[in-house]
Amino acid sequence: MTDGGLLVVGDVVTDVVARHGTALVRGTDTAARIHTLPGGAGANVACWAARSGCADVRLLARVGADSADWHRDALRRAGVRCLLAVDDDVPTATVVALVDSDAERTFLTDSGAVLRLSPDDWSPSMLDGIAHLHLSGYLLFAATSRATALLALREARRRRIPVSIDPASAGFLAQLGADRFLAAAEGAGLLLPNADEARLLTGLPEPADAAAKLSLQAGRVAVTLGEGGALLAAGGAVTRHVPAVRVRGAVDSTGAGDAFTGGFLAAHLAGADDASAVAAGCRAGAEAVTTVGGRPGP
Repeated sequence: MTDGGLLVVGDVVTDVVARHGTALVRGTDTAARIHTLPGGAGANVACWAARSGCADVRLLARVGADSADWHRDALRRAGVRCLLAVDDDVPTATVVALVDSDAERTFLTDSGAVLRLSPDDWSPSMLDGIAHLHLSGYLLFAATSRATALLALREARRRRIPVSIDPASAGFLAQLGADRFLAAAEGAGLLLPNADEARLLTGLPEPADAAAKLSLQAGRVAVTLGEGGALLAAGGAVTRHVPAVRVRGAVDSTGAGDAFTGGFLAAHLAGADDASAVAAGCRAGAEAVTTVGGRPGP
């Protein structure tokens, strides 16, 4: 077992999840079941890592004063130690997740305070007692938050603490550009993209080829394939394809990728090999799609 905890540097978001059983009809009403829930890729990863057995999980993120107490309480109940910077000028990020009858989600995103995470919010002491640093790729999509993420990455490397990055958003990744993202991610030993993100980062249509190519930069890559499970690649080759856990009654895929990452990292910190960690991630992802929103259920 690894002696040390997990620090996630990422994002906290207020999710408005609208589950609609029929296609959206422009210009009029579409019936939906709507839930307002705590979310955010980084926060979700932290909660799923705690749910998966990691005893020391910490989260650095920036939230608006409008909902800071609500988010802090939700994270604490999930077993996450909060290192939240509170922004008095900009509200907490909000994502409207439109979830269709197949549990597929489409996001409308107002980044709010997320991308204002500042170097002043960071302290190297946040890595004391930490065995692994995970960065949410959302932070790399704006200059201020990117500078903060890179400060954390450089300090982790100086201390020889392993670093992982989840690219987080195919849409924002396309706007930033693959080259800029990969340059910012240099030094991370583990990348955790989904298939669409892996394709964007490499220009290769096949996820297996993309995973193999990415592993030449990062060393290790785990690419999630939804119902197809996940691929593990290292040293320029795919080393394992782990099948998905079959699920009945999927309701929302919003948190599946974050759950995979949290489950993977918790297993890794508990001493599991990469293949076992991928399997643990797949189990967490399967649980996630049976729950509305991005966090573990009760």
